[in-house]
Amino acid sequence: MRMELKSYQDTIAATQTICDAKAEIAIETELLIPDYLPQVFKIVKCIVSLVALQKQVTAARLTVEGYLRITVFYQSDTAETLCQTEQKIPFSKQFELVGGNYFAPEIGVVGETEYVNCRAVNQRRVDIRGAYALSIHANAQTGQEVITALADCGIEQKTLPLQSMQTVAVQEKLFTAEESITFDTPPEMVLSITCSGIVNETKLLAGKAVLKGELRATVFYRTAPGHTVLQLEKQIPFHEIIEVEGADETCTAISFVEPTGCTLTASDDAAQSLSVTAFLSLKIYRTIQVLSVVDAFSTIYETEITTQKISLESEVEPFAREIEAVASGPVPDDIESIVAAFAQAMPPEPLIQDGRMILRGRVFVQIFCANTLGEIDCYDKVCEYTLPNGYAIAPEEFSLKAQTQVLQVAAHKSGQDMSAAVLLHVKGLVTRKQKVNVASNVVCTDLRAASLENAALRIYYAQAGESLFDIAKQYAASPAEISAANALDAEQLTEKMQLLIPLMSQTGKGGA
Repeated sequence: MRMELKSYQDTIAATQTICDAKAEIAIETELLIPDYLPQVFKIVKCIVSLVALQKQVTAARLTVEGYLRITVFYQSDTAETLCQTEQKIPFSKQFELVGGNYFAPEIGVVGETEYVNCRAVNQRRVDIRGAYALSIHANAQTGQEVITALADCGIEQKTLPLQSMQTVAVQEKLFTAEESITFDTPPEMVLSITCSGIVNETKLLAGKAVLKGELRATVFYRTAPGHTVLQLEKQIPFHEIIEVEGADETCTAISFVEPTGCTLTASDDAAQSLSVTAFLSLKIYRTIQVLSVVDAFSTIYETEITTQKISLESEVEPFAREIEAVASGPVPDDIESIVAAFAQAMPPEPLIQDGRMILRGRVFVQIFCANTLGEIDCYDKVCEYTLPNGYAIAPEEFSLKAQTQVLQVAAHKSGQDMSAAVLLHVKGLVTRKQKVNVASNVVCTDLRAASLENAALRIYYAQAGESLFDIAKQYAASPAEISAANALDAEQLTEKMQLLIPLMSQTGKGGA
C-alpha cells in the first residue's frame, strides 16, 4: 500500500516594496502682503517646507495629501526692518501600488526644494515660481505559507531557520500640546517658529502604546523696527496613548514625532500661549522564527520539489543619536553681523565607504547677515553629517526607516569667516532584507528503481565544504546513516575524505 507524505506548514511575514516613486509639485503662486505688514523693499529669502497630513491606501492606489509652507523673509522700506509672511499651497498626489493581498503598509514621504524664484512685483505683491520634489517609498507585508516539516515515505529533508519581523501595526496620531511662554519684552513681530520633537520613551501594554517625549520650539522675533532678531526656546512635554490591537509587552516599537505647525497666541503683555501640532508615527513588530524545508528527497520514491523565493526582513539595529553638523565659509568684506540662522535636514541615506555601509545625510543652512549698508542678505550653505557606526552589509541588502530633526542652530562670525553649528537628532531602524528559496510543494511519485548493483556500500570522494545532505541526495541514502558509517558529527565537511555510502533498499533500510 502506498504511503502518504505528510506536510506541516506555518505562516511567516514576507516583506515587499509596494511603491517607490517620485513626483514634482509645481510652485506657481502670488503672495499678497497684508495691509498690517510693512511694504516690501527687498526679498531676503524664500524657504519651502513640506507638511504631509494624510497618507491613505485604497485598493491599489496611494494618496498623499498635505501642503507646502512658503515662508518669505523680506526687508521693508521702513527702518531696514526684517519682516516675514507665509502662504500654504495644498497638494494631493496619487501613486499606483503593486497589486497583492498585503497588510500593514508603511509609507515614507520626504521632499526637497528643486528650485524657487521669488521676486517682488510691487511693494505688496510677491511672485513665486519653483518646483518641489517628493519621494515616496512604501513597504507592506504578506503572510507567506512555508513547509516546516515532512514525514513518512522515507523522506529526508533539509531545513533552514527563518527569522522575520512581523508587523503588528503601523499607526499615526495627530495631537496638540500647549504651554505658556513668557517674553522679557513682547514681540513686535514673530518672524519664525521652528519646531522639533523627540520621543523619549515608548512603552507597550496589552492593546496600547504609551509615548512620552517633548516638543521643542524656537521663536525668532523682534521687539522693535530693525533687523535685530531675538530667540526664545521652549520645551513642551507630551504624554500620549495610542490604542493598538494586538500589541503587548513581547513586541518591539519604533516611534517618531513630526511637528506640523506652531501657533503663538497673545494672552497678556508678557505671557503668551504656544501651541504645537504634531504627528506621532508608530510601528510595532515582533520577531518570529520558523523552520522551513529548503530541500527534500525520498529514499523510496522519486521526489518532485517546487521552490519559491520569499523576502524576509529582520532587525539589525535601532538607533537614536544627537549629531552636530557644521557649515562654514568666507563672507564678503561688507558683512557686519549675523542676524539669524535656519536649517532643514534630510534623513540619512546609505553609502559605501571603506567596504562598509554608512549612513550619511545633508543639512541645508540659511544664514541671514546684515551688511554695512544695513541691508540683509542670505547665504546658503550645505553640510553633511554621518552616523558614527557602519554596517558590513550592502545597501541593497538592507532597509532604513529614519528621521532627522533640527534641534538647534548657532551661527558665528569670526573675521572674514562664518560658521553655523547645527545640532541634529537622528533616529531610525536598520533592517536586513534577505531573499530565501524555500520549498513550496513536495510530491512523492513512483518507486525508485532498484539498484542494478548488489553492493551494500559505495565509496564517495568528498571535498571540503560539501554537505552530507547533498551527498546523500545523490544516492538516495540516509544522511544519518552516512554520518554513522563514517563517525561524523557535523553536517558540513571541513576537509577532503573518502565516505562510505550505505545504499538503501526499496523499503528505505540500508543494505546489509
